[in-house]
Amino acid sequence: MDIIARKVLTFADNRVSNYYISNLMNTNEFEKSKIFSFNESIEYSDGGIISKTVLKKQTGNISLFAFSKGEALSEHTAPFDAMIMVVDGRGEVIIGGKSFILTTGQSIIMPANITHAVNAVDKFKMVLTMIKSD
Repeated sequence: MDIIARKVLTFADNRVSNYYISNLMNTNEFEKSKIFSFNESIEYSDGGIISKTVLKKQTGNISLFAFSKGEALSEHTAPFDAMIMVVDGRGEVIIGGKSFILTTGQSIIMPANITHAVNAVDKFKMVLTMIKSD
């Protein structure tokens, strides 16, 4: 099951952010022992964001997102480090108020407990890897 979000996803506080992230992870994982391409594993949706769970473990999660141009995940914090890897297109990641434009093949690490947001400058796909700490 895919999760489709319309317009800007707004996080009021960590509790809401964590609730949204945990809901994202309630989808089926990718099939194991099968070759796949991140770029070919998710399609774009007009005017929305689509998310698929790649792996869900107690120690962290890997999710795949497809953003339509202009869509966004609003500023929020998370209690653990996370890495974004862009697999198609171009997006903006804002960490602690500083803007970074990422394109296909580029990655960035978002530190725990620092505000961050994601904006689709153009339509783009990204892999989000979240590593939980003790």
